[in-house]
Amino acid sequence: MTAVAQGCPVHQGRDDRKSAKIAEANLAPQHGARPVGTFGLSRDLLRSPKVRQAGPAGSPTDDAEIKNPGEVSFFFLDGEEHRKRRAAVAGLFAPKTIVTRHQAVMTSTMDDIVAKLCATGSAPLDELSWHMAVVVAADIIGLTDSDSTENLANRVKAVLDSSLSKSRGPLGKVVFMIQMLTRVGRFWKKDMVPAIAARRVEPKDDVISYMVKENYSKKGMIMEALSYGGAGMMTTREFIVMCAWHLFEKPDLRERFLTGEEADQFAILEEILRLEPVASLIHRRAAEDIETKDGASVKKGEVVAVSIRDANTDEAITGPCPFELDPDRAKRMKVVGPYMSFSDGPHRCPGAQVALHETRIFLDTLFRLPGIRMEREPEILWSPQIQGYELRGCVVACDPA
Repeated sequence: MTAVAQGCPVHQGRDDRKSAKIAEANLAPQHGARPVGTFGLSRDLLRSPKVRQAGPAGSPTDDAEIKNPGEVSFFFLDGEEHRKRRAAVAGLFAPKTIVTRHQAVMTSTMDDIVAKLCATGSAPLDELSWHMAVVVAADIIGLTDSDSTENLANRVKAVLDSSLSKSRGPLGKVVFMIQMLTRVGRFWKKDMVPAIAARRVEPKDDVISYMVKENYSKKGMIMEALSYGGAGMMTTREFIVMCAWHLFEKPDLRERFLTGEEADQFAILEEILRLEPVASLIHRRAAEDIETKDGASVKKGEVVAVSIRDANTDEAITGPCPFELDPDRAKRMKVVGPYMSFSDGPHRCPGAQVALHETRIFLDTLFRLPGIRMEREPEILWSPQIQGYELRGCVVACDPA
């Protein structure tokens, strides 16, 4: 589904994407899904009230009707139930909250990361970005009463890794279930229980306090917390590493990032994300017949696979040279910077601005360290479960403290 680079009248088809080849070789829409790659149609479908989420078999969205919404994260719901639960926590992601609360967490976390990096001299970049993403997400969720941030990060990672692993055959499924129950049980006991107990005594402005107030079930609390964790931790880790990789390799872009105002820094990050969206496919099922303003039609029950990569490089909305990294593109084309990378419509990523702010703070601090350098490039891997890239093995180093 990924588009092939067209001839660019200015730069002879320059392609700055790093994840395009692995995505092109591995993108796999659901069987029978209809591919959609133009920006306009993708946006119309994602914004339509006539579509529902359509996850793979076994996911919370693979049934047309979710039997017990209280035990499913709002990420997987549609309609009024989704709107209500999303609105209840919207303030956690508001621009004012980011500035008055989350930025302090991001800055202090980055201070810890820098101190450790300067002490050791070098470190895997994905581990540093994972630490930032975990601390910020944990603060929003309310997972702040664990024995240590490092142990929380390891337990969350263990659960998320298990949820993405494939099990084959009856024995494999049994092993998977035992492993999953063990890891979820450990997460519940070590991280959720102390956080819930603390919020019962002193509620705070976070997700767990809201769930305690609304009397969520144990399963509902676990599902919600892990959904926030997956969305806020895994994708941000990759986004930070990808942006760092581009900035390490492009001195002029790095200089612009370090000397520019905050708005210019965001423009650079959003343009990188346009080219390198962490999530590549979004599936939707038509709940009824749909006729779009462009004359396209989708029949009731039909599943569409929206290609974020193709939509983000549709020349009708990007202008010429769609595969070139151009931070001025969005302003020139009068469109939102990341294009479709945070999705669109009612399910647009609620933490988009949080991810952008923590990535900006992480990179702005990192690239000001004396002697900062990339000693080893990341290896690009592919996760078939989430249909997205993973970046591992990148090592950064700086001068000793």
